[in-house]
Amino acid sequence: MSDDVVQRFFGGPPLSVVLRLVLLSILVGVVLAAIGFDPWNIIHSIRRLFETIWNMGWDAVSWLWRYFLLGAVLVIPIWIVVRLTKVPGARGRDPTRT
Repeated sequence: MSDDVVQRFFGGPPLSVVLRLVLLSILVGVVLAAIGFDPWNIIHSIRRLFETIWNMGWDAVSWLWRYFLLGAVLVIPIWIVVRLTKVPGARGRDPTRT
């Protein structure tokens, strides 16, 4: 009966569950290490992660702004020329009707 209680507590055979937990812990540890977490100073690591994400966010905005300006140098003048050259009454006219 005590084996049944232990298996019910672990959710399966204890050795199998412990082995899966060890493998999952290693996998999660690799992912956390890749984003800069340090197990000895977790609070500092979390703060540093948020600072990095914040700085990357502003770098992305700066990057998008530069490309917007570069494209707008061509797109806006071409749009203005196209808008100015359109005939005002030609919008709703059907070209097949005479």
